[in-house]
Amino acid sequence: MADNNNDNLNNSASRVIDAPAKEIFDILSNPERHPETDDSGMVQSVDQGERLKAVGDTFTMNMTKEDGDYQTVNEVFAFQEGRVIGWKNVENITAEVKVGAKWLYELEPVDPDHTRVALTYERDEIESDQVRKMSENFDDDFLAKSLDALAEAVSGTES
Repeated sequence: MADNNNDNLNNSASRVIDAPAKEIFDILSNPERHPETDDSGMVQSVDQGERLKAVGDTFTMNMTKEDGDYQTVNEVFAFQEGRVIGWKNVENITAEVKVGAKWLYELEPVDPDHTRVALTYERDEIESDQVRKMSENFDDDFLAKSLDALAEAVSGTES
């Protein structure tokens, strides 16, 4: 269930996933696995990027939406092995539009086989009105569904 956050610049959700933090972090730090954690269908595949290992790492994703395909460049802004990972969608390079949206995952082991995962979507660095309007789709319920998709990815089941 989503944890409500009334701040209009951020949305968040959290849930306990039946997996060790290391296994969850393994998926999140691998851009090739990101389409598995996206409930919207927008994230198609990694175009360029290795496993994320540090703040400053970048990766490019192939994306799609109703008006066509595009690519985004993302940069890691938060990284603590096995515990915290976050990336900023820096730019839609196809449309040459700065984005500024941030995705932050925080993992807290509950016990050796269960991890509480909190996902926060931050829009306070988005400058474009068009991007800010689109970002409103990423509400608490959307984030909760993304965490469900992450749980399915780590368990090896498909949605």
